[in-house]
Amino acid sequence: MTLRYTILASGSTGNSLLVDHEGTKVLVDAGLSAKKIEQLMEERGVKGEELDAILITHEHSDHIKGVGALARKHDLPVYANEKTWEALHKHLGELAEEKMVVMETGSVVEFGSLQVESYAISHDAAEPVGYCFFDGEHKLSLATDLGYVSGKVKEKIADSDAIILESNHDIEMLRMGRYPWNIKRRILGDTGHLSNEAAGEALCDILTGQTETVYLAHLSRDHNMMDLAKLTVNNLLEDRGIHADERKVELKDTYFDRPTRWDRLGRES
Repeated sequence: MTLRYTILASGSTGNSLLVDHEGTKVLVDAGLSAKKIEQLMEERGVKGEELDAILITHEHSDHIKGVGALARKHDLPVYANEKTWEALHKHLGELAEEKMVVMETGSVVEFGSLQVESYAISHDAAEPVGYCFFDGEHKLSLATDLGYVSGKVKEKIADSDAIILESNHDIEMLRMGRYPWNIKRRILGDTGHLSNEAAGEALCDILTGQTETVYLAHLSRDHNMMDLAKLTVNNLLEDRGIHADERKVELKDTYFDRPTRWDRLGRES
């Protein structure tokens, strides 16, 4: 059985990813209320008691809002690196010490036959990470909440069957938007969020014949539109001579208020 996944929610109002392999189910972030996360999971046929663990990318509220309540309700271990634990512990409420698992950045943890590797990213948090998931044959990479895609990040997410990549904002929409300049500067900076242009440029460097699906994620509701994000990324790929149709790479939508359909890794034979 290949790995399957659904992006439960994506955007500044809350983020969560559900990964399932051979019955092992891991939640990455829970940036909505526990009740809402469970509702979204149930829309995809999964109950909270089926979860095996929660992984945390970083301590911002749109990634951890429901973590504490979910962990207590279902007696779940929560994985984060040490600096992230220091930053978020007070926001989760009481958790049993044995459920607070330190997963150092760059390490690999096994959940049944599913392997998960964390890697460092650039964002204005204590020690933010992305994750790569391996089922023995295939690879899924999560890369959101990062100001730029470094060479090391490109190495980590290269050769993925599927990539969930931030495409947060259109630069001109952000510059012309209503946010104060200090917030705009933060978003545009190297520890902020990835623009549509930056996402497209990164994909130009990392897409291989192995990659079949790219989800554009964490879109701003004020400074982006999914059609614009996809158009910008597609145009950049074509400018570099990379035609998505020829490479059979599909750009897919994510949503702030509903889950994506289950998707599986590996092309159909």
